[in-house]
Amino acid sequence: MLAVAILAAGKGTRMKSALPKVLQTLAGTTLIERVLTSCNQLQAERMLLILGHQAELLEQKLEAYTELEFILQQPQNGTGHAVQQLVNALKDFQGELLVLNGDVPLLRPETVKNLVEQHRSNNASVTLLSTRITNPKGYGRIFTNKQGQVSQIIEDRDCTVQQLKNTLVNAGVYCFDWNALVNVLPKLSARNDQKELYLTDTIDMLPTAMHIEVDNSEEVVGINTRQQLSQCEELIQKRLREYWMGEGVTFIDSSSCTLSENCQFGRDVTIEPQTHIRGHCQIGHRCLLGPGSFIQNSDLGEEVKVLKSVIIDAKIGNNVAIGPFAHVRPETSVADNCRIGNFVEIKKSVIGQSSNVSHLSYIGDAKIGQEVNIGAGTITANFDGINKHQTYIGDFSRTGANSVLVAPIILGSGVTVGAGSTLTKDVPNGSLAIERSKQITKGNWPRQQKNHS
Repeated sequence: MLAVAILAAGKGTRMKSALPKVLQTLAGTTLIERVLTSCNQLQAERMLLILGHQAELLEQKLEAYTELEFILQQPQNGTGHAVQQLVNALKDFQGELLVLNGDVPLLRPETVKNLVEQHRSNNASVTLLSTRITNPKGYGRIFTNKQGQVSQIIEDRDCTVQQLKNTLVNAGVYCFDWNALVNVLPKLSARNDQKELYLTDTIDMLPTAMHIEVDNSEEVVGINTRQQLSQCEELIQKRLREYWMGEGVTFIDSSSCTLSENCQFGRDVTIEPQTHIRGHCQIGHRCLLGPGSFIQNSDLGEEVKVLKSVIIDAKIGNNVAIGPFAHVRPETSVADNCRIGNFVEIKKSVIGQSSNVSHLSYIGDAKIGQEVNIGAGTITANFDGINKHQTYIGDFSRTGANSVLVAPIILGSGVTVGAGSTLTKDVPNGSLAIERSKQITKGNWPRQQKNHS
């Protein structure tokens, strides 16, 4: 049997954030969720999360992970003290305990699975991940004997000058024989610089300690500062961009673009500079995105062009052109062969096939039919100060420039709206609707002259 314990009790003081450190995000996903993802291949019988700082907030954020058991560490007195909190929860448990840190987010599931398998095959008391780092400042050093067994781990701040020269460091990921560990946990002492109980002190108390060296040290990078968070973000973004370039996506300036791991791209997509794609996005074949665009939680069909525009929580059909400077807001659906043009904002609306909203318009809470042309400056006045109201425009209708449609209102199919009209009443099929005050022109109108004296 396997139990997994994730240490997530720390405040993360060096982050200087109101959020717990493990709720900071990388490519839109929290650190703690990334650690949980690294356990996907394990099929563990128990999943335990050790909480401390802002425990209630963490429980709230992770309520979708119903398999998690929350264990409170109060006060937080080191990693050894954290694992001591598991003694009651696992009092009848027989098997291995995998210990992960909530601030080590880049571990691959394959690496974690291999650690557990190697631990079992070696029949060790503990097996831990190690790696070599050119500048290992801040990491505990691993010392081994001639047989390659771990004899001791010494925290960075407790090392002598000679010991600091060792570049083999502890990644903070352990697989223990639980029965062996539970016998030595009470023996931990706080006789160290931090006055804390270190989990690493159990290593030289256990009969056999092995280590597995991870070739890519980037995989076990821990995050304690905003600088380290930024460095990890760069690693993830580089990994994502290289993957999608291998799948047929072109980046004009890859370093200026960011992606989410939940994005999917078709072939021959081109992503221009300063374009950011976040959340769950599905991008079809031969799309052209950017420059200067932001797309989040949206589905785009094939051959969509997005120029200097924002699309959030929307569904876009095939062969649609959007922008420049358009804003497609949540709950909007745009059908095939549409044009959403300059300085257009669309909110919670349906735009029918082959319809155009080309210039300077606001369309909110509306349903627009097929082959409709919305003239420049057309506004759906959907809000009466208390409630939002619907606008319906039938197929093949046209609105003139600077029209205002005061909702709730229905325009039938084949309707023409005269330029400058403000409509408050429904218009039947095939009608022309005009609402204007009479133009008054007065000749010989004296112009006031500026006094230049």
